[in-house]
Amino acid sequence: MPPRAPLAALRARPRPVSALVTSRRPLPTSSISRTLSTTAHRSSVKDYAAAFLHGSEEAKEQIKEQHSKLVGRHKYVHELQRHKVLPQHVEQYKKLIEGYYRGIHESSEFDAHLTGSWEIVVGDVDTFVHVWEYQGLGGFERTKHAIRESRGHLQFFNHEILPLINERNSQLCTEFKFFPVTDPHERGGLYELRTYDLKPGALLEWEHEWRGGLEARIAAGHTPVACWYAGIGKLHTVHMIWHYESLEARREIRAASWKNDKWSSTVSRTVPLTQSMTSNILKALPFSPMR
Repeated sequence: MPPRAPLAALRARPRPVSALVTSRRPLPTSSISRTLSTTAHRSSVKDYAAAFLHGSEEAKEQIKEQHSKLVGRHKYVHELQRHKVLPQHVEQYKKLIEGYYRGIHESSEFDAHLTGSWEIVVGDVDTFVHVWEYQGLGGFERTKHAIRESRGHLQFFNHEILPLINERNSQLCTEFKFFPVTDPHERGGLYELRTYDLKPGALLEWEHEWRGGLEARIAAGHTPVACWYAGIGKLHTVHMIWHYESLEARREIRAASWKNDKWSSTVSRTVPLTQSMTSNILKALPFSPMR
């Protein structure tokens, strides 16, 4: 009779794959049913809770549509363009962009009107902000198509102006009903562009709180110029433009705002809705309709 293998060797000996498979005991049918039933129940409870707290997907889509209808004016579409120019080419850029934009603004060939052109003098310097107004999205598309098809416009921009620009971006924006764009005219002084990056879903509440805030700001002496929210481009973004006679006048007016409880309340309620804010001081270019 051959000697028996040591116990440790038997334990270490690999088991056939078939033995591993057949050694697994399947769950009883009743256990599977209970598991599926419990999983389905938990899923339905989770779905119900989500619908209760956040609304169904259908409700969310309705809310999105209502947000746009409630807060937006929708008479025009405004394009906010930002050109970050190479510092050594700032003066050359100013001369060239004036002729180029005048040609578009004054031509009946294009369905576009220049609202304003500014240079940032405090903040993101060497940057220029241009605001164009179109008759809806159709006007925007017609204008861009006409520029591409026109004689020399696109070629001039690409060959003469584009090499002077280090970075550029644009957004298509809608006016707020409570804060429409004022008619372009000459004011002198300075402009301030304030940009708010809101938390997703906070636009309607932010707009509601700012209705009272705007009244308080005007009462303190602020001059509102325009306010938009972005629909295409960097979303959940709000842009405001204000006018001041000087930086000192801005300081005094802002200090006066805090004496109004309505403004303090607006700030305390809207800060939690905001992820970040930026402020830039602008000086209108000589050809800007709003200056």
